[in-house]
Amino acid sequence: MYLVCGVDEAGRGPLAGPVYAAAVILDPARIIEGLADSKKLSARRREILAVEIREKALAFGIASASVEEIDRINILQATLLAMRRAVEALAVQPVEALIDGNRCPLLAMPARAIIRGDASEPAISAASILAKTARDADMLRIHAAFPQYALDRHKGYDTVAHRAALLQHGPASFHRKSFAPIRALLEEAR
Repeated sequence: MYLVCGVDEAGRGPLAGPVYAAAVILDPARIIEGLADSKKLSARRREILAVEIREKALAFGIASASVEEIDRINILQATLLAMRRAVEALAVQPVEALIDGNRCPLLAMPARAIIRGDASEPAISAASILAKTARDADMLRIHAAFPQYALDRHKGYDTVAHRAALLQHGPASFHRKSFAPIRALLEEAR
C-alpha cells in the first residue's frame, strides 16, 4: 500500500505558546466524513473529528516546538522542526509526506508542499485538526495556571483582550519574546 501522510501546523501566528504540528496517515478503508481545514470548523466539530481521526487513522503523530525554540531559531524553523517531529512520531513510515504550505521540513521520505492543502487533501485536513485541538488543549492548560491572560478565549493570538492583559500583567514565560509586540513590551519595561 502506498502510504502518504498529511502534515500541518497550528499556532504560527500567536504571541504565546508553542507551535504544534501533526502528521496523519488515513486508512482508505475507514472514511472520515467532514474533514476540512481546522479554521473552517467550530471548536466542537474539531473535537469530535479529532477523536474520530485518532480512532480511524492508520497512524498519527503530534509534536510541538517550544516557545524557547521559537525564540531561538525563529517561528518558521520551529514550525518545520515541529512538523519533522510529528512525522518521526508516526508508528508507520509513510512513502511520501504532503505538507500544508510552501515549505517542507527535512524528512526521511520525499515531501511535497501544497498551498492550501488543508482544504484539498484529506490527510492534511486531518493533521490540521489534530494540531489545532492539541494546541488548544495546551493553551487551556496554561490558562488554568495564568487565568489573567484569558488564553481560554483567544488561545494566545494577538487580540485586544490579550494586548490589554499584557499591558496590565506584562509578558509571562509562555510568551514569545522574539515576536515584536512582546519584544516591545520587554524593552519598555527596562
